Amino acid sequence: MTGEGAPPTRHVVVMGVSGAGKTTVARGIAARTGLVFAEADEFHTPAHVAQMRAGVPLDDAARLPWLRELAGWMAARAAEGVSTVLACSALRRSYRDTLRQGPPSVEFVHLDGAAGVIRERMARRAGHFMPPSLLESQLATLEQHHPDESVLVLDLSLTPDELVSAAVDRLGLAHGVAASG
Repeated sequence: MTGEGAPPTRHVVVMGVSGAGKTTVARGIAARTGLVFAEADEFHTPAHVAQMRAGVPLDDAARLPWLRELAGWMAARAAEGVSTVLACSALRRSYRDTLRQGPPSVEFVHLDGAAGVIRERMARRAGHFMPPSLLESQLATLEQHHPDESVLVLDLSLTPDELVSAAVDRLGLAHGVAASG
């Protein structure tokens, strides 16, 4: 449990549209720092996965309970004194605000870049439920961050290792920040 004098936990959400490299970068951050990793896609209900697999994007009413569950997962880890890194699209300000309702603070790393690069990546990956046809709806949904939001924007055309290094360095994440007791 987090006690008085324990260092604060850190909670990082690697965000962006499907195919941006969120999972790869978030896993890399976890490996380099010891933050506990979670994949937001694994929190979707089977019905929502089937809907997206069929090429139908989720609406905000479907996303809200999912986002609340993710915020709750981060808050529970914070209460345990454990820092986290989450791969999650977090495309709209309201989605990011819901995630911020979990732990004491959340930092975002936005993997941003050209749609053509993302389309190419999506075409190469196998076994993911999100079809490339939904990329346009994700790009249309994406709201750039506001000045009052803590968002580090990185160019997704960098290699995964470069993205991980940039995120770890620019957020000041040190190895072993995952648990404080």
